[in-house]
Amino acid sequence: MDLRLDDKRVVLTAGGAGIGRVTLQTFVEAGARVVTCDVDQAALNGLRGELPGVPAIPADVADETAVDRLFGLALEQLGGIDILINNAGIAGPTGPIEEITPDDWRRTLEVNITGQYLCARRAVPHIRAAGGGSIVNLSSAAGRFGFALRTPYCASKWAVVGLTKALAIEVGPDQIRVNAICPGAVEGDRINRVIAAKAEARGVSFEAMRQQYVETASMRRLISPEDIANMILFLCSDAGRLVSGQVIGVDGNVEYLR
Repeated sequence: MDLRLDDKRVVLTAGGAGIGRVTLQTFVEAGARVVTCDVDQAALNGLRGELPGVPAIPADVADETAVDRLFGLALEQLGGIDILINNAGIAGPTGPIEEITPDDWRRTLEVNITGQYLCARRAVPHIRAAGGGSIVNLSSAAGRFGFALRTPYCASKWAVVGLTKALAIEVGPDQIRVNAICPGAVEGDRINRVIAAKAEARGVSFEAMRQQYVETASMRRLISPEDIANMILFLCSDAGRLVSGQVIGVDGNVEYLR
């Protein structure tokens, strides 16, 4: 199976850490040319030290001006775009809906879904001009199930699925394929913060709440960032050339969420 992406031109959001950082490394190793961004300046500094050949800028995907700047850099550095990976997202608040502030609600949706729209809006004309390519949107297992105490996050990730389905139909005739990845609980600092917040909200220990996350998946394990990166690579390679409009769980078969 050929998973090479030699000279493919890629825009990847939130490439400084976590899934984004591992995906960036995976794509560089596959021969792709990547431009990325992140809101975390320290993560960007580390990235520049490790991969100095990868253009990386601070950008908040919820900010239209910042997205325009990101795509200006991408076109300047790459000369075009073949692939967009909409990875940027935030966990949002944890708590009952009456305690979630309108500002927290808006911020979660602005990053998790409006950011994907803003990036797709800029990327599609260039991917079309390239003769086709791939867009991968990061949703979540919370985009397939209800998720108590995480209503902003859940709503935003269901919206990602809707965006993916509609856009796949819209741009399919241009040979642009659009898919969504629904990770389960991915090992790392972010899920640890989510588990800690939910443990506090429910009055249980961190270890007990983490075990509940593990037990929601048939395979009884959390997911690694590498698992997600490998699926994204497949979808963007020639091996995935006819996979579009799909919502793919990489989650050890999450059965339900608590």
